[in-house]
Amino acid sequence: MYSHGSESLIKQAREIQESELQKFYSRLLKLLQAKEFGHETIDSLQRLHLILSATKYTRTLPTELQRRLLSLLSSPVEQLQVLSSAVLRETLPLSGQELNYNQDNSHTAALLLSQAGSRADLSSLCTQLIRSLENRQSDPPNHSLTHTLPIVNAILTHSPECLTEEHVTLLSKKLVDWLRYASITQGVGASSGGFFTGPRSRQPVPIAELDGTVSGDFFTVLCVGQGFTEDQWMNVFSFSMLRHWLLTYHSVPSGVPITDTANRLQLSFSLSHSHSFSNDDRSEFDSSVVSMVSATSSSSRLLSPKERVREKAFQYCLRLIEQSDRKAHKRTDTDLQKACLVEAVCILDCVCVEDTALVYRTFPCVKALFGRLSSDLTFARVLLPIAQFYLNHGEMAAVDCESVWKLVFSQFPAELFNDPFLAHELLRFLRLNHENLLLRVPQYTRSFPNLLKFLAWDSPAVVDDFVDLLPSLVTVETAVELLHTLLDLPCLSATLVLQLRSTSSPISEPSGRGLMSLDAFRNPALRGLFLYLLRTEAGSGDTIDRLSVLHELLAEAADWPRVVQCAQTVPVLLHIFFNTVLKVADENLLTHLMLVMLERSSLLLKLPTYIKEIHRVFSCHLLRLCKLHPSLVVNQSHELLEFAGTTANVYSKEEIFTHVVWALGEYLSVSCDSRCSVKLITSCFETLEAVLFEITSSSPPPGAARPAPRVVTTLMSALAKLASRSHDLIPRVSLFLSKLRTASRGGSVAWCSDEEDLVAIVTRGEELWSLLKTPGVAQSVLTPPAHVTTPQWHRDTNLSMPLQLRTLTSLTHTQ
Repeated sequence: MYSHGSESLIKQAREIQESELQKFYSRLLKLLQAKEFGHETIDSLQRLHLILSATKYTRTLPTELQRRLLSLLSSPVEQLQVLSSAVLRETLPLSGQELNYNQDNSHTAALLLSQAGSRADLSSLCTQLIRSLENRQSDPPNHSLTHTLPIVNAILTHSPECLTEEHVTLLSKKLVDWLRYASITQGVGASSGGFFTGPRSRQPVPIAELDGTVSGDFFTVLCVGQGFTEDQWMNVFSFSMLRHWLLTYHSVPSGVPITDTANRLQLSFSLSHSHSFSNDDRSEFDSSVVSMVSATSSSSRLLSPKERVREKAFQYCLRLIEQSDRKAHKRTDTDLQKACLVEAVCILDCVCVEDTALVYRTFPCVKALFGRLSSDLTFARVLLPIAQFYLNHGEMAAVDCESVWKLVFSQFPAELFNDPFLAHELLRFLRLNHENLLLRVPQYTRSFPNLLKFLAWDSPAVVDDFVDLLPSLVTVETAVELLHTLLDLPCLSATLVLQLRSTSSPISEPSGRGLMSLDAFRNPALRGLFLYLLRTEAGSGDTIDRLSVLHELLAEAADWPRVVQCAQTVPVLLHIFFNTVLKVADENLLTHLMLVMLERSSLLLKLPTYIKEIHRVFSCHLLRLCKLHPSLVVNQSHELLEFAGTTANVYSKEEIFTHVVWALGEYLSVSCDSRCSVKLITSCFETLEAVLFEITSSSPPPGAARPAPRVVTTLMSALAKLASRSHDLIPRVSLFLSKLRTASRGGSVAWCSDEEDLVAIVTRGEELWSLLKTPGVAQSVLTPPAHVTTPQWHRDTNLSMPLQLRTLTSLTHTQ
């Protein structure tokens, strides 16, 4: 929301009259014609940008004013460049002749890109940009190319097809030169100045490493100096767009001939083993980055431009990995090392996907890097690209990946669940690779108790990720425990808060300030309950018998913001869980899940809204299970009758109770399952009859809840359905319905306070009573056969319906 002052300014900008606007244009033009620009010019440009951006239609500026704004793009004042570019982007597109494609700043490039109205405009812009690279030698000395690559990278993002094959080849050659052959001496600024201005002080100073030593190899982004030359800056820009370039233009076609692959493998081994060494020196050679780079530098000149880019990218990344092992003097340089490591491993993964021959040359280096970093969780965001590399190439290289997956699925979520950046990147890694993880990594599906810690800690930020991930975690083996874990997510959220507080708060706190739940978390006798919630892998124990104790201990966490937010996401995930489990589960698993729903409906953390939502989800999917597999009602009739026969469930679990009663009345029938006997129908009838009699024959205590009208009508309908299948029960139903009608004539009844509800209940009772007077009709109406409930007359060739439909169809087509 805008502040009141901002809204007022926007309103004034929208309501400005044309005459006033023209006067403003004239005043601004006079300011821009002056030799120096003051604060008034800056303020006027800001106001002009507000006027242009506040209206929904695009304006056209006067020609002279537009020309002056274009000239500001080359102003030495950065603020004027920014404002002029922003203003011009809000106007109609400029013609190609009005802009100089070789302007030496990124704001001109941004303007060109924003006003490219078609692919042809972008292609023309690409041609001009590439030409500026190709004609580099004839450019003015003060011209810089550092603004060219960012705009090229932006074009790659929006419209990569604008670059022709010729453009790609030329840029590939340029990238090779910038990446591998940048100068290794410091640029302007290396001189100390002052009195020391003699010839010795102007001698070229070599580039240094982050630890201060002189760089002994080619320049990279991890080299430092007092100043950079232009080709060194181009080296930095080239590395920043290298992965994007490789992914866009260097993908290997799917139909690579086998002979070509074999030749590349042979070349890879010959290059990697071109230097003779003994078996004792093999590991030392594998870990030597410099040896790998030097072994391939001479032969790379024989490759095509695209392959040379790939080869130089490979060499560059290996050198970065070697440089990252140096101890940086500054903390910011340490962060730079981590960022470059992430990018380097991603690029190595990219080039290995394109050319599998590079896998054997890359894996020793990546493996050594993992061994160096795996014990330090501050490098977690670097270790994720390494895990991606192992996932993509570990099987081909025949390496053991167990330690990698233990780190990713065990340590990361358990110890870094409160790191939002790691959570985002790890969950993104899982989303992009869940199919491969299911096939190759058994730990993936068993790690859901650990992975769900990210959701329990910061539900709003990661719920979208788990909406995508949850179906891949649902298997026959994990379904039951996963359902329990989802229901316990609010408890897990509270436990994670307690875990962090336990490490940061003193053991003994002043009286009255401590948390009972924190004391319980520290109590060794209760520690097992919390450790089960904090488990890292599925299948390790069960706490279902002590859940009520856990919920009492965490009662004070019911209003904690993290717990409340987490509870709000559980119903969404439960819908996804049940929709998925129906696709993979057999009848035994569905039976087990039905029992879990009945059991856990009374074992939930005491959050009223949460409990109500969970009951609604259970009701919905319990009904779906019964519709898809009616035999489940007979299989679990004992448990269902025990649930429906508990009168307290009428008030505390109205939603589930109603659906259980409906399912019993609907599917306890010989037409649904031949095992359904008269004895079972009678037993169910007597159970439901007792509940209905109890809730309608006694007055509830003052302030106590009354049975919902829907519960009463559902019980009546279920009894009528059961009686229509066993006619001996009809008199008992009819007797109750007649008493109900008689009682209602005397006015209101104690168990129903609303007159309209009572009328609806009595009306339903009279309808059922009328039906039961003719048992044959009652059975047809209350338990209709399948061909009535799911008619397919349009498919039955023995009826006239298909013929009529075909006739009508032909008539409509002829008209």
